[in-house]
Amino acid sequence: MIRVPVDPHFQALLAQEDTDGDRRITVRDGGPRSYALEGYTVQGTYALANLLQELALAQEAGQTWLELDPQLLEEPPTRRISRAIRERCWQGLTRRLDLNSLETVLHDPKLAGPPRLYLPADDPRSHAYYAECGAEVVRLPRQITPEFVLSINQKPGLLGLAVAEEPLPYVVPGGRFNEMYGWDSYFIGLGLLHDGLFDLARDMLTHQLYQIRHYGQVLNANRSYYLTRSQPPFLTRFLKAILDHGPMPLDWVQQVLRTAMHEYEHVWVGGPRLTPTGLSRYLGQGIGMPPETEPGHYDSVLRPHAERVGLPLPEFERAYLLRQLDCPELDAYFVHDRTVRESGHDTSYRLEGRAANLCTVDLNSLLYAYEVDLAELLERYGEQAGFPKVEVWRGRAARRRQQIFDLCWDEQAGQFFDYDFLQRDRTHYQSATGLWPLWAGLATPQQAERVVAGSTLEKGGLAASSQASRGRLGPTRPPRQWDYPYGWAPHQMMAWEGLTRYNLGADAWAERWLRMMTRNAVDFNGLIPEKYDVVEASHEVFAEYGNVGADFEYITREGFGWTNASYQIGLDLLSAEQRAALDQLAGQ
Repeated sequence: MIRVPVDPHFQALLAQEDTDGDRRITVRDGGPRSYALEGYTVQGTYALANLLQELALAQEAGQTWLELDPQLLEEPPTRRISRAIRERCWQGLTRRLDLNSLETVLHDPKLAGPPRLYLPADDPRSHAYYAECGAEVVRLPRQITPEFVLSINQKPGLLGLAVAEEPLPYVVPGGRFNEMYGWDSYFIGLGLLHDGLFDLARDMLTHQLYQIRHYGQVLNANRSYYLTRSQPPFLTRFLKAILDHGPMPLDWVQQVLRTAMHEYEHVWVGGPRLTPTGLSRYLGQGIGMPPETEPGHYDSVLRPHAERVGLPLPEFERAYLLRQLDCPELDAYFVHDRTVRESGHDTSYRLEGRAANLCTVDLNSLLYAYEVDLAELLERYGEQAGFPKVEVWRGRAARRRQQIFDLCWDEQAGQFFDYDFLQRDRTHYQSATGLWPLWAGLATPQQAERVVAGSTLEKGGLAASSQASRGRLGPTRPPRQWDYPYGWAPHQMMAWEGLTRYNLGADAWAERWLRMMTRNAVDFNGLIPEKYDVVEASHEVFAEYGNVGADFEYITREGFGWTNASYQIGLDLLSAEQRAALDQLAGQ
């Protein structure tokens, strides 16, 4: 143990080793990679970055001196990364809509405007709690229509979540996403459960029940401009994960089951999301251009229409947002665009311009899982009056499975593809979502083997699509972040679960992803970002929104929600030998 004066070493270490001035120590810096620390020599990028992190934490805590075990600077990276996620990142991502933190949480980095909180009409507890909060509080109408949501797009705000005695906590993805997201929450919940944060995971599910009850669906996220769209449904699988980690009161479980059945009936298989095929589709139901995207995102889409009517692009965009222009072609485009966002895969050439026409493999695999899960859970916890019985759910699952085989399975290609119900044909666009039937357990063993053999597995893990399906890029066809060569944590985690189910070597796939994550964390100051280029096994991703979580100073305090979870869960799939090999990356 050595006693270190914090500020002098913090400043001296940065001056010597952070040669590019980004307040991190990485392989890109040109320092000597050797630093004298109170009689102890710290060598190598990894150890130096760890020293910077320890000094930053001590400085943040107001410490003048740091009692430091030098061995901590050489901590095996798998242990250090996992410990950082467990002890620091989950806390850094946790939010609560209480009166003390309301102003901070209400801030929306995606849009300008004063802090504003929207509350459901039928939740008196929330209205009482926020009565004297100091922010603008708006009561939503009992019936929320696309027209109403359009009317408040210029007055964005956060949507209230569940309040018990106090508002319940929740976990955000990170970075610019400072609200609770739909499908992110399931994967984050798996990470929380893995790391012993059972109550926080349960609260996340409780918030989703609240959203269904008061907003009609699990929302894309709890911001006002997301009120007209959901995200991939994982409610029953989230419940099962919680029950796998501990018992819950019977009345709470039955409440979740009733809510899940209501969501299934009213969101996914009722109304416009059900197609004539019997399979379901995503369908974002807002009006016009989504307001939450970054400036310039739609320039290439809007420019031809602006030129046709003779308006400068900014003026045309403003007029279209305010619905001062009649433009049916753009309206049709944005139906698909909002649907892409509901799918969670925003954006991908798999879905662009046709998302609302597709019975996607991913959604229908999730709904098959709902049907199977509900049959199993209702058998275990009791059927609910007014809702379908166990055998009905089993029958629905069997029918959906056969429909997926008939419409989405391509025997010649040995892959599952989305089905365009207007064109009456499969899309033949190869995506990582083609492995979701394995996750759901609906594929036959023979289908599973063929899907895996022809998968989009790359050096750093599963790519979101194949290069051939994505096609050639160019000035008018820019990269999309849910396509080749990019890889995402939820795709990896679902693939691992599917491979495990069919005994097809999940550890080898997990090792690729974790090797990439570990290598990037070792070389780049502990970095844990939103996504990766799995072909180059790199965090350097420049498509669309960049890479959330890659920009920080001194130490990552959040990582990124589902990427954190993938590391924790992936480590459990590795053998001791595979994990030891990852730890050797610190010395390379």
